[in-house]
Amino acid sequence: MARRNSAANIALGGVLASLAVAITWLGGLIPATTFVCPMLSMLILAVVLKRCGARIAWAWYGAVAILGCLLSPDKEAAAVFAFLGYYPILKPKMDTLQMRWLWKTLLFNAAILLMYWLLMHIFGMAQILSEFEEMGTVLTLVTLLMGNVTFFLLDRLLSIRFKV
Repeated sequence: MARRNSAANIALGGVLASLAVAITWLGGLIPATTFVCPMLSMLILAVVLKRCGARIAWAWYGAVAILGCLLSPDKEAAAVFAFLGYYPILKPKMDTLQMRWLWKTLLFNAAILLMYWLLMHIFGMAQILSEFEEMGTVLTLVTLLMGNVTFFLLDRLLSIRFKV
């Protein structure tokens, strides 16, 4: 297969970035997709990484994270992408580590806990804090566990070698 030139890579990245922002935007329409929509966008990043290389993939991630935070009605879903969207770029390096599942779990949980702390205490999104208080500790931990399961399903999907 012929290697794409720089202009073709940028054009492909732009089209796929708009698709990823649209998917992140959908997180605001379907309440249960706070973790799922950003992770679907990460699958698109895997395609960009494979076709265009790491340099364009990092730029793509930055553009989608910024646009998602600006345009998405669900700031929580946009923040999930902003805090974890780079994972497909790091995954090949993390797969070479010993105890990679531990490091991946730590990465996910540290990013999510930092994200929620920033959203509640720095950005003043009191509705998130009230949601967690309303749900209670057990349901909040179940939600975090579901986020971990979704993250590891994403990890498995990223392990599949796509023919792109």
